[in-house]
Amino acid sequence: MPTLVLVMIVAALAFAFWSAGRAAAERAESVGRSACRAAGVQWLDHSVHAIGLRLCRQDNGWLGWERTFRFDYSLDGEDRHVGRLVLRGNRLITFSGPLARDSSRVH
Repeated sequence: MPTLVLVMIVAALAFAFWSAGRAAAERAESVGRSACRAAGVQWLDHSVHAIGLRLCRQDNGWLGWERTFRFDYSLDGEDRHVGRLVLRGNRLITFSGPLARDSSRVH
């Protein structure tokens, strides 16, 4: 009987970890897509790729996960550039990628 309880606890923890990872990937996808749209560039492959995971201390003092994602974008459809973003929980910590176009510049 205790083995079954242990298996159920481990399964619940694994599901919670997987679910949080999917939620973070969806948030990263939304941030990447929005950044590309604001910069007027093409978001390539329509996906983000998880490239890093580490345990870190959150702002509230609790331990949590920091996930790093990569996405690709193109300025003119002929090239490919790599963007990167880091999420700590659901909060964007670091972003490198296309910058929003400056509306005050004259083209």
